[in-house]
Amino acid sequence: MPYRFVVASALLLLSSLCMAQGPAPAISYTRDIQPIFTEKCVACHACYDSACQLNLGSGEGAGRGASKIPVYDGERSKAQAPTRLFYDASGKAAWQRQGFYSVLDAQGSQAALMARMLELGHRTPLQPNAKLPGEIVLGLSRENMCPQPAEFDAYAGAHPKEGMPLAVTGLTDQQYQTLQRWLASGAPIDEQGLAPSARESLQVAQWENLLNAPGARESLVARWLYEHWFLAHIYFEGGEPGHFFQWVRSRTPSGQPIDLINTRRPNDDPGTQVYYRLWPVQGVIVHKTHITYPLSAAKMARVKTLFYSGDWQVTALPGYGPARRANPFETFEAIPAKARYQFMLDNAEYFVRTFIRGPVCRGQIATDVIRDNFWALFQAPEHDLYITDPVYRGQATPLLAMPGQNDDVGSVLSLWLAYRDKRNEYEALRRDFYAHAPAPSWSSLWAGNDNALLSIFRHFDSASVTKGLIGEVPQTMWLFDYPLLERTYYQLAVNFDVFGNVSHQAQTRLYFDLIRNGAEQNFLRLMPAGSREDFLDDWYQNSGKFKMWLDYESIDDDKRSALKLDPQDPKKDFVNQLLTRYGELNAKPDPINRCNGAYCSRPNIDPALQDAEQALSRLASRPAAGLKVIEQLPEATLLRVQTASGKREFYSMLRNRAHSNVAFMLGESLRYQPGLDTLTIFPGILSSYPNFIFNVPADQVPAFVEAMQAVRDGASFDRVVERWGIRRSHPQFWQYFHDQTRYLQEVDPLEAGVMDMNRYENL
Repeated sequence: MPYRFVVASALLLLSSLCMAQGPAPAISYTRDIQPIFTEKCVACHACYDSACQLNLGSGEGAGRGASKIPVYDGERSKAQAPTRLFYDASGKAAWQRQGFYSVLDAQGSQAALMARMLELGHRTPLQPNAKLPGEIVLGLSRENMCPQPAEFDAYAGAHPKEGMPLAVTGLTDQQYQTLQRWLASGAPIDEQGLAPSARESLQVAQWENLLNAPGARESLVARWLYEHWFLAHIYFEGGEPGHFFQWVRSRTPSGQPIDLINTRRPNDDPGTQVYYRLWPVQGVIVHKTHITYPLSAAKMARVKTLFYSGDWQVTALPGYGPARRANPFETFEAIPAKARYQFMLDNAEYFVRTFIRGPVCRGQIATDVIRDNFWALFQAPEHDLYITDPVYRGQATPLLAMPGQNDDVGSVLSLWLAYRDKRNEYEALRRDFYAHAPAPSWSSLWAGNDNALLSIFRHFDSASVTKGLIGEVPQTMWLFDYPLLERTYYQLAVNFDVFGNVSHQAQTRLYFDLIRNGAEQNFLRLMPAGSREDFLDDWYQNSGKFKMWLDYESIDDDKRSALKLDPQDPKKDFVNQLLTRYGELNAKPDPINRCNGAYCSRPNIDPALQDAEQALSRLASRPAAGLKVIEQLPEATLLRVQTASGKREFYSMLRNRAHSNVAFMLGESLRYQPGLDTLTIFPGILSSYPNFIFNVPADQVPAFVEAMQAVRDGASFDRVVERWGIRRSHPQFWQYFHDQTRYLQEVDPLEAGVMDMNRYENL
């Protein structure tokens, strides 16, 4: 029988079988495609640090496509046009006018760019759980090629092992076939926008009515509230799981479709009448941008009590512009300062998250000015002279202006010097006024709710904020008063422009250095007089002493503190008394890192996990000079411990890098003190950006700890990774990676979101 007859017969039989089974069901983007993107793509393709700005968290992002223009560019001389998804354009054509190109459209006889990228990745699978080849560059320093469709062949020839998903266990055969069928059919997108439930709609209307109420006083309060809520993922009392909202400015009032006013900053001139509206957050929730805030009937009553009671008046509404951005204390001075501060204190964790964790996804412009772990406390409003003393407030307000509004590259130095001097004049004023105020006591610390005690951990270019005092007693602590909290929020959240030029970014970074110094100085007033210079000498070693002389106002080392502290170690005694006095506010007790007795684990948990924590405590809070494995660990490692009964717990293993000082923009590695690095181990997920995962059965945790203690070099660490590590090439990589999100959905569902793997290392 001729060959071609056999082939024809086979094709006829196949056709008959297909007809008998019926046509393949149509592929739905919402039902079939977005879940694949969420599982295998969103971990790298979300927020501004999406490779090539390709955001696959929604149909709008997939349709927008990719761009060769990076968001993060610390050297650009001119600010670039913002490209915020859902904000700065809508629809494929509008995005293409901004330089984006399609990854979904076929190009003549060539398949879509995404199809070819997926095919390249599918035909070059990784060796299971092996270290990746050295030629595959990973991390944020990777140069994204961003080939356009016509450039794909050259890219594939130069990078044959760098198809998609990049350098990680890829798609299943079924996922691959589903995506290819969808792309071959023209990649239709049927996504429907998230809509509020009936109960949510009622609360949306109530809040919009409040912020859009007529009257000068009401308008000023609404503007201030919007500028403090614009980053929040709002959730409602009794709202639907997974539903979140954002405040936006619209040209249209409630009841009409939102006509977005998409200014570069939330406090830029809207150019028209403003209506404050609540807009459902669209797309996949990713942990790194998910900064939550609750609205409820109780919150509305609180807002009305703080801002709409009393007889204060607004004689004229302030305008907009650089001067208004630079000094919100003048812009909103008609609103009682006590109301503004108390509002921020009520949800202090949210506000500190906005500028420490931040929504910009890559924060080294700011994070290299803070230490790797410290605690934050807050001054009680009744002890804050800016709240209680109108004479002091009147003299301080003009000195609280912040730089960054003028982005002229040639003026960076002169602007910095001017604002530095203004800030130091304020610090001198503060020092002198507080010298005549009652000595600080325990009542000077705000203790209104469990937002009063916060822990901050820096992981090089990202950071996290958590309620409670976590980890060993840190080297430094911050004490926020109202002027400091508000300035930090405006400088790093409201006024910061991720699309800004080098001048704007440098001014932001330099002023945050002064903010950190101010927070440290505030804390030092709690320490005994005569000891404060010694603390400063420890915090600003080597080149830091020069920085103190050059840029910082001198501290008060004479006026006493009313706290009775052990002169041998006043900071440690302060912490012990703090934990005793405010133990009920300490949301996260920490026996693993601060073990004071024989039992170094949490009570009332699974005994197998108690044994695991007891073993893990042997690794915590020890200097790297005596625990060499710390030198091998990345910034943020997750340890997944599972008991024989199937219960599992995640522990964050955070490497705290020691520095001689953190007072300079450049040369951070020159100030490392690696022998003093420590490890914090704490139950839960304390970073949006895991660098690695270890999976250890609970009964093997003692062996894991012994192996970690025995590590002396890279080779011995590799053996630990081989036994318990989940490498990017692990066959079940995605199961373990997304178990982080499932864990959060179980223990803290409001905070759950897809984690980022751009920083997952090739150990």
